[in-house]
Amino acid sequence: MGTPISGERSAARARISKFYNRATWIDGRAEEQLEQVAGWPGIMAVAGFPDLHPGRFGPVGAAFLADRIWPQLVGPDIGCGMALFRLDLPRRRFKLDKAARRLAVLEDGADPEQALAALDDAGLTGAIGPEALGTIGGGNHFCEVQVVDAVFDPSRTDLRKDELCLLVHSGSRGRGAGIFQGLDDSWKQGFAAESDAAARYLALHDAAICWARVNRSLIASTASEALGSEARLICDAVHNHVVPHSGVWLHRKGAACPEGGLVPLAGSREAPSFLLEVPDLVPEALGSVSHGAGRRYDRASMHGRIRKTRSELAALTRTRFGGRVICGDRDLLLEEAGRAYKDPEQVLHDLSGSGLATAVARLLPLVTFKTTGVAI
Repeated sequence: MGTPISGERSAARARISKFYNRATWIDGRAEEQLEQVAGWPGIMAVAGFPDLHPGRFGPVGAAFLADRIWPQLVGPDIGCGMALFRLDLPRRRFKLDKAARRLAVLEDGADPEQALAALDDAGLTGAIGPEALGTIGGGNHFCEVQVVDAVFDPSRTDLRKDELCLLVHSGSRGRGAGIFQGLDDSWKQGFAAESDAAARYLALHDAAICWARVNRSLIASTASEALGSEARLICDAVHNHVVPHSGVWLHRKGAACPEGGLVPLAGSREAPSFLLEVPDLVPEALGSVSHGAGRRYDRASMHGRIRKTRSELAALTRTRFGGRVICGDRDLLLEEAGRAYKDPEQVLHDLSGSGLATAVARLLPLVTFKTTGVAI
C-alpha cells in the first residue's frame, strides 16, 4: 500500500486523536500516514479508529477536518458504505443451499426499468447513468445474509434473536474512480472551499453519494426478492465522503457516518458483525466511528499466507459458523479471507472504551455473496 501524497507542508500540525489502545494491532504505516496528513495545509483535526490500516492516498479508518477539500481523503470509491436491512423471512424457512443458489441473481444487477425508475425517484436522471446499478463490485464489497445472534439493547432496536438481516457493502461502482481520475493536478494540494474546482468536484461527488445509496437499496431489493422476502432498511452509513461541518469540511475515509445514531460494524466471513449505537458524545471523534474490523493484511500479502490448493480454496467457501461464501474469483476469495481482517470484537472493545459506541446486536454470517465469477 502507498503513502499519502504529501506536497506542501503546513507550519502547524493538526491534533490527532486515536481511539484505540496498546493491545490493538495497528500497522505502523497507517500511523505514519495519520502523521503525514496532520501536516497538510488546512488540516485542523484528525481522528484514527481501531480499524485503521494503510491506504493508497491516506489512512483508512480515519476522519479529517479541514478548511479545504481534499479529494484523496475521500478516495476513489466515493459514497461507499454499508446498509443493514431487516428481512421478514423466518429463520426456520431459510435454507442455506437454496439461498446460496438464488443469490446468484445479484450478478446481473437491477432490472433496467427498475434502475431507471430508482434514479428518477432519487432525482438523478440526466446527472448520472444507470449502468451497473444493483451490482456489488469487487474488493471487499459484499451482500451478506446474517442471523441475529444476540440483542444487547432491546430498547434501541426491534430486532430479535434468530431474525434474518441483509448487510450490503458497496459504493458508486467505478463512478467515484472516474471522478477522482478526471481531476486536474490541483487536487494534490486540496481545493479551496469556494473555488470552481471544489464546486465541480462536489457536484459530481454528491451525485455519486446518492447513486451509491440507490445501489445498496437495489441490491437489497434484488436479494430479498430472490429469497422470497422483503427488506426494511435499518440504517445506511456512508464511510467515504466529504460533508460540510461547522463551517469547514469533514472527510471520512473508511469511517462511518451514523444514520439516526446507528451504524453497522462489519466483521468478516469468520467473525460476527454488530449493530452499534453511536451517541456522538466525543467531539474529537468528528462524528465518526469504525466501519468494520479493518484489514490486518493487505491483499498482496494474502497470496503468501494461504496455499492455492483446491482443498484450501474450497475450505474458504465454508465458515466456522456453518455459512457459505459465494465467490468464484480465486484471487478475491483468498484476498478477502477472514484471516485478512482484524478481530471486530477488539474494535468494538476499543470503541466502547472510548465512549464512541455500544453494541445493540450481534449478527453472524450465513451466506456471503461476492461474485459467481469462474468456477473453482
